[in-house]
Amino acid sequence: MLQIRDLVWGLLFAGCAAAIQVQITPTQGEISVGESKFFLCEVVGDAKDIDWFAPSGEKILPNRPDIIVSRTDEATATLTIYHANVDSAGIYKCVARSGDKEAQATVQVKIFQKITFDSAPSPQEFNEGDDADIVCDVVSSPPPAIIWKHKGSRIQVAKDVRYKIMDNGHLLIRGIKKIDEGMYNCEARIMARGEIDFRMIKVIVNVLPTIRARLSEVNATADIASSALLACDADGFPEPSVTWTHNNVVLETGDKYTLSDDGSELLIKSVKKVDEGDYTCIAKNKAGEKSEEVSLNVFVRPRITYLNNQTASEFDEQVTLTCEASGDPTPAISWSFQNRVFTEGEQASWTRPDKYESLDRNIVVRSHARVSSLTLKNILFTYAGEYLCTATNSIGRDNKHMYLEVRYAPKILGTVTVYTWEGNAANISCEAEAHPGASVVWSRDGLQLPSANTTNVKVYNTPTISYLEITPDSQYNFGTYNCTATNAMGSESKEFVLIQADVPSSPEIELVEPFSSTAVVSFEEPDSMGGVPIIKYRVEWRLPGQDWTGKEYHADDEMTTITIVGLKPETTYEIKMSAINGKGEGESSPATTFTTQPVREPTAPKLVVKVQGRGNTLKVNWIKQDDGGSPIKHYLVRYKAKHVSDWKPEIRVPHNSEYVTLSGLDWNTEYEIHVVAENQQGKSEPGVISYRTASDPTTIPDDAGARSAMGTGAIVGILIVVFFLLLVGVDVTCYFLNKCGLLMCIAVNFCGKAGPGAKSKDMEEGQAAFTKDESKEPIVEVRTEEEQTPNQGGGPTEPNETTPLTGPEPAAADATSPVVNLLPSTATNSVAGSVSAAQSSPASDGGVLTAKAPPRNSPAAARSGPLNANAQPDVGPLVDLSDAPKAPPSSDPTPLVPEPLSPAPASAEGPQSQRDPVKAPSSSSSSSQNKDSQVDGPAEDAPSVLCTDPTAPAHNDGKTVKADGTEGETEVKNATAEVKTVPNEAPQANGNESKA
Repeated sequence: MLQIRDLVWGLLFAGCAAAIQVQITPTQGEISVGESKFFLCEVVGDAKDIDWFAPSGEKILPNRPDIIVSRTDEATATLTIYHANVDSAGIYKCVARSGDKEAQATVQVKIFQKITFDSAPSPQEFNEGDDADIVCDVVSSPPPAIIWKHKGSRIQVAKDVRYKIMDNGHLLIRGIKKIDEGMYNCEARIMARGEIDFRMIKVIVNVLPTIRARLSEVNATADIASSALLACDADGFPEPSVTWTHNNVVLETGDKYTLSDDGSELLIKSVKKVDEGDYTCIAKNKAGEKSEEVSLNVFVRPRITYLNNQTASEFDEQVTLTCEASGDPTPAISWSFQNRVFTEGEQASWTRPDKYESLDRNIVVRSHARVSSLTLKNILFTYAGEYLCTATNSIGRDNKHMYLEVRYAPKILGTVTVYTWEGNAANISCEAEAHPGASVVWSRDGLQLPSANTTNVKVYNTPTISYLEITPDSQYNFGTYNCTATNAMGSESKEFVLIQADVPSSPEIELVEPFSSTAVVSFEEPDSMGGVPIIKYRVEWRLPGQDWTGKEYHADDEMTTITIVGLKPETTYEIKMSAINGKGEGESSPATTFTTQPVREPTAPKLVVKVQGRGNTLKVNWIKQDDGGSPIKHYLVRYKAKHVSDWKPEIRVPHNSEYVTLSGLDWNTEYEIHVVAENQQGKSEPGVISYRTASDPTTIPDDAGARSAMGTGAIVGILIVVFFLLLVGVDVTCYFLNKCGLLMCIAVNFCGKAGPGAKSKDMEEGQAAFTKDESKEPIVEVRTEEEQTPNQGGGPTEPNETTPLTGPEPAAADATSPVVNLLPSTATNSVAGSVSAAQSSPASDGGVLTAKAPPRNSPAAARSGPLNANAQPDVGPLVDLSDAPKAPPSSDPTPLVPEPLSPAPASAEGPQSQRDPVKAPSSSSSSSQNKDSQVDGPAEDAPSVLCTDPTAPAHNDGKTVKADGTEGETEVKNATAEVKTVPNEAPQANGNESKA
């Protein structure tokens, strides 16, 4: 390589001796607009001058700013083009001279434009529906090819006529839509150079606002401090701003108006009539603006603005009352007086104002616009009083009263005739109506009353009535009296007559309807009352030929029947009646004969229901009717809900009871109740009544903040502790007083000891309960005397602490009944036993039944028989044949009458052994409980208590029988009779038990 290069240069040096050579590096040049480039001109040979010439042929001088020629050494010259532009293109020539020798070389300089985006703004905004011209101006040489892309895909103008690429490279979208919004890619390409560049242009499509009013018309009422809400909803992009105008004034938030945050709602406060009109809602954004009008209609309630009192005199020709009212819509005005509205009659012609005329043509109503007049003609004193003017329109009304004062002469009112008798004071009333008030004067035969010689005449005056009180002492006082009333308008007089009263005539007996023990007498009032009201009627009856028996009955209004009681069955009676007034008793009516009916069933009682408690407890009262000639034995009560077919178990109550109480009934349920009276002849027809219980009351919980701050758990804990302490106290008390309770059981079963006083109590308080088994034979529970040795000889045994109290066995049912001593306490027990008999039927639904019973000391209590129809009717006298200790004498002097005792529930009162308790047989009737009603008395099916003291009185579970008697309501408690046994029974196997 070195050899070849040396050879070349050698040849060149050899040639230089002959000529000069010029070489330009680089041989060609391409320059982008705005770029700079230099070219080096090298001369081979000895050249004196080296010059560069522009494409125009001019020599490039050193002082040009854009093109500079510089000589670096003897053989080179540099041409530098700074910031080339299109004019810089052409052929540049380098010329070298050495004496007369000259050499030159040329280089072609090409100037090209790179891709340049002159205008491609982003974002570009257009209104929806417009033809959008998306600007993308590109400059290059040669001109570039423009490609548009949207959402990553090239826009095919041939496939969518909405798109067009303009000659200047812009993208035209016809009728641009909101969906056309997004990023567009404007891409420029020059294929000759492989040059590419692009710009991302964001296109925004603005949507013209749309606006709609929620209500085109809004109504409001003025002068009541109300508000009106006007609202319109606007849509568009970007979100439009909403403003309100009224009468071309823009409304802003302040004392009168309140605008919502987005301006869509306008609240007008304290609406007045001047606020009425059209309000414009304007929505505006970049795309433009739209408006909508909302009308506000302001109505005004009627208000009476003028109404004054008026004064007139009676018999004046007329008086006119005027009433004016304001309001929008225009109110209609009407008049009324007392209960009369003055709008009757025919309306006048349409050519005149509205006119309403009364039928008697004395009252005329005329109305025009907001004024109405009421004209009263031929004034009467009855026209005086308050008149009501009423103004009414579609949104309200207004009332106002005015008073019409009518001055008139006195007018005397009052009953002309007054009846009395000698010695009975009578008042003659003279009522004088007058305006102004009148003075009243009484006179007789021209003499003013009272006078000095009339001590039996007095005058009492009130503002409107004057009373003349006369106490006749002779026939002279009867006659006419004059009352004269006088005022400024005139006077008036009226005669009153005082007439002597007489006794009434006799009433007429129309019909006597006899029953077994009662009779209903229907009669007509006397033809003559005697001038004064009838006070009483006297009814007298007798057996033929015997003395009359009579009774007086107070006379009530329209009284036409009287019921007499206490008659005997199948007996003929005579009956007569007389009437009594203040003067005295009149003549009796002719006697009428009737015959009572035979003994028969009672008449159905009349029922009355009263609600008690919270509404699900009913008190059923009955009124006894005819007893059929035989005393009522008892009443039978049954009931059921109407929507079910099964009746509740029948309830039997004593004959002297007047009501039962049914509790625990279902809420909002209609019940049907039957009450039947029964005597020896049978049962009456049922008295029937229906009643619906109240709806279940809603329980409203108390405010938690008002309650104690103590938690529920703490309250429950405290209640448990208190209950436990109470149980311990009761148990200790039972141990020391009654030898029962848990401590007693522990002492007997574990320590083998009885409680304090156990032995003495066993000897002093031996008691027996009479019950009945299935065979209806009396069962006597016996507690034997304590005995140290087995009873082999039939003598009495001495009870000890371990002697069990046993009940009768079924095998001993036919044994001789023991003869016992009934202590005075059994008088009470007999009443309780009678009540418990009614309880023997199955109880129902947990209800509580209370019945009225006679006092313990009354003869009725001693005579009352058993209520249980299944009770044993015959019981032998109870005689004390034992030598056991006697009970203290009773303070009750009532003689003891043996009564059949109803069976006592064995589960409640049966004796129990302290070591080996034995259960007594229980009655089948006590196996079921009545859920809705109970007769208060001894408890049925009470659970057995652990270690129960056999001598302690049985509890009645808080149930009582309410008795109506002279001593009020009392609680009859189920006492247990103390009994003694005759020691003639065979000894028991253990030697400590005997049978009854």
